[in-house]
Amino acid sequence: MSYSQEGNSIASGASNYQHKILDLRQQAEVVNGWLRERLQTVLPTLMKRESFDMWIVACREYNEDPVFLTLVPEPAMSARRLSILVFALNQDDTVSRYAVARTGIGGDLYEAIWDENCSDQWQMLLNLVKQRNPQRIGIGLSDTFAFGDGLSGSLYLQMKQALSEYTDRFAGAERLAVGWLETRTEKELAAYEGIVAIAHGVIAEAFSNRVVHPGITTNSDLAWWIRQRFSDLGLKPWFMPSISVQYHGSSAAQPGSQRGETVIYPGALLHCDVGFTYLRLSTDTQQNAYVLHRHEDDAPAGLREALKAGNLLQDIVAREMVIGGTGNEILARARKLALEKGLNPCIYNHPIGYHGHGAGPTIGLYDMQEGVPGRGDYELHDSTCYALELNVKYPVPEWGNQEVTMALEQTVLVRDGRFWYFDGRQEQLHLIR
Repeated sequence: MSYSQEGNSIASGASNYQHKILDLRQQAEVVNGWLRERLQTVLPTLMKRESFDMWIVACREYNEDPVFLTLVPEPAMSARRLSILVFALNQDDTVSRYAVARTGIGGDLYEAIWDENCSDQWQMLLNLVKQRNPQRIGIGLSDTFAFGDGLSGSLYLQMKQALSEYTDRFAGAERLAVGWLETRTEKELAAYEGIVAIAHGVIAEAFSNRVVHPGITTNSDLAWWIRQRFSDLGLKPWFMPSISVQYHGSSAAQPGSQRGETVIYPGALLHCDVGFTYLRLSTDTQQNAYVLHRHEDDAPAGLREALKAGNLLQDIVAREMVIGGTGNEILARARKLALEKGLNPCIYNHPIGYHGHGAGPTIGLYDMQEGVPGRGDYELHDSTCYALELNVKYPVPEWGNQEVTMALEQTVLVRDGRFWYFDGRQEQLHLIR
């Protein structure tokens, strides 16, 4: 695994991030262009890899399969009535795409299958299946991944009844669904850098004296400011931002677990956890800031060393994120090396993409450091993205060797056997006066 640290520190031009954001119509044009390319290139490769010659995605309005909204163009608000998408692999390695629904789902991306003289939608699906005669049919059933378990119980029973002569050809399509969700194209990856730069820009603005008034502003104020900023920019947060505060004399609790309002005073170590989705690509970012006392020009050396320890843990995990390795294998190797380096590590990486907690291998959970059965047994693939999420406990001499939790999270890419940070990573604390 090659490892790139190009542009390590946070981008300096973050103040212009808002100018990157397109209007809604332009966003739809970009997303739909990406989707067309993905259906033509990504999907055939994955169907061959997972040995499916047909994939059926069926769901109902407001009870969508997790993959459904990623398979239809913008503006994709919900399914309509019973919506059925069918993908059939051809002998020339292309995929024919069908929408078995009255409402014409997907525009010109799908061939509409509808007979006004037939009132039975399941019969129309059966006719299509007979015409294609697939040998292995993927459906949304999975014990491991929610992303591959999108077929509801009632629809499964109806599908079994309608396609009774083909049920012995059914197979859970969890790996196909996960592969579709996790794989990024070159065009998506080119844009992802700038999307992460937007996240860094919002954080840099939040962790500044433009927003934080020491002695007045609370952690809750700051979290809601970030949430409002996202809304004003037309960005969709996928969870409520959180701000944690550690002081000399406070505990080193897991960042994000803090409850209640805490006023931010000089001497505070601040931690944020924020994430939004733009152009159907999600970000998940954690950074840290220090509020200076009036006599200080920088954070205490111990806090700066804690950040370096966090960066070292990032380096260790990055080098172990080898294509073909499972999440549990990566976790075990990284923890072993981190402990040998004298770190007190906690590793809980997760895939990211269409969803914040995305499809792909889970590399630890904060409360499962010995491995994650099932989701951690899935292997890392090329052209996939992750939230490199972790923390270290570190004693700070200036705080009487009190341990602080230095938590970091950065959106990253594994591409062509190399590891990349999107828009750098945090190597210096934000300073607020």
